[in-house]
Amino acid sequence: MSQQESSGAQFTFGKANLMPQEEMLEVKKARKQLIIGIPKEAQKLESRVALTPEAVEQLVELGHTVFIESEAGKAANYLNTNYSELGGTIVEDKKQVFQSDIILKIAPLTLEEVELLNERQVVISSLHLNNQTEELIRKIMARKVTAIAFENIRDEHNCYPVVRSMSSIAGNTSILIAAEYLSNNRGGKGVMLGGIPGITPTEVIILGAGTAAESAVRAALGLGAHVKVFDNSVHRLRRLQNNIGERVYTSIFHKQVMRKTLKSADVVIGAMYLIGKGPRYIITEDMVKEMKKGSVIVDISIDQGGCIETSECRTQQDPVYTKHGVIHYCVPNLPSRVARTASIAISNVFAPLLASLGESGGIKTFLREDAGTRNGVYIFNGILTNHYIGQHLGIPSKDIELLMAAF
Repeated sequence: MSQQESSGAQFTFGKANLMPQEEMLEVKKARKQLIIGIPKEAQKLESRVALTPEAVEQLVELGHTVFIESEAGKAANYLNTNYSELGGTIVEDKKQVFQSDIILKIAPLTLEEVELLNERQVVISSLHLNNQTEELIRKIMARKVTAIAFENIRDEHNCYPVVRSMSSIAGNTSILIAAEYLSNNRGGKGVMLGGIPGITPTEVIILGAGTAAESAVRAALGLGAHVKVFDNSVHRLRRLQNNIGERVYTSIFHKQVMRKTLKSADVVIGAMYLIGKGPRYIITEDMVKEMKKGSVIVDISIDQGGCIETSECRTQQDPVYTKHGVIHYCVPNLPSRVARTASIAISNVFAPLLASLGESGGIKTFLREDAGTRNGVYIFNGILTNHYIGQHLGIPSKDIELLMAAF
């Protein structure tokens, strides 16, 4: 008999060390079966859903329970039966969904939803910092929950996966919208966005050089348009140039260069997010007045107030207006126009996150181990941990790192 066979404990290879079988069983017992709730979004303009049926199936196979409010996925063309056939539990009562350990949703919490929260729950949703009120934040804190803003969650590459995917979708979608409103059917000039042999291609100006801008550049180039990109950072312009892999006209913002370029533009995509006390607009109203009649502006950054002075926030029901002869499309939340694609992208982030949370045994352990998700926490057990919100709304906040050490 070998020495290993005569030993009282059997050993199994782990990731880091050899571990006795008894200890392996203890680790398995630490895993937590989660109860996850997906409510139907209250905002009429929100068409996305946090988990696809396929993601629900994966989580159910891991031993978790997923409650889906009836028709939560309808706007993204997911039926109740799509979820129930793959292990999801459909419930009619929103209150029952809000009894779950983890509430997973897209839009920020409403005052009505906050009233349904229970102590020690975890809520994962968007936050939209600039739109928060002191009343709402204090009511969430009073519920003693842990609230996580998914737009602030970082991955292992120090990127923001949800923001990146939604920005990519918004950039692509903006070009398709511009192409639509250049056509005769939408009252445009009857111009094709792109180019064919013998015809001068349409000219597209893109403001910004981030993820949304890069996706817009790719889409416009793919259609054959002539693209010019403006940003206030040489580093971002160089990065975009390298990522695109082909020569694209780029320029730092110069008022006279911008004014001259706008005069010949067919499409302007606003993908510039302005933060701080600098100029609020990149394109002034006087510049818009000099643009060609029938040209199109799509301001992606309207969610944050817009980067064009003539931009006015509109809805999907009334998305377009004409000012100084220029067609404006300024609707927030462009990814909801392609809700199914956007839902899949978001679900691809949430499903592995929830699986890891269950493996860790609970939210406290998970947040200790996962710095990326910890970065998204803005309320921990009823304590405000986001300093920006605290300063903006006059609410005392504490460092999440110090709180994690105490719990």
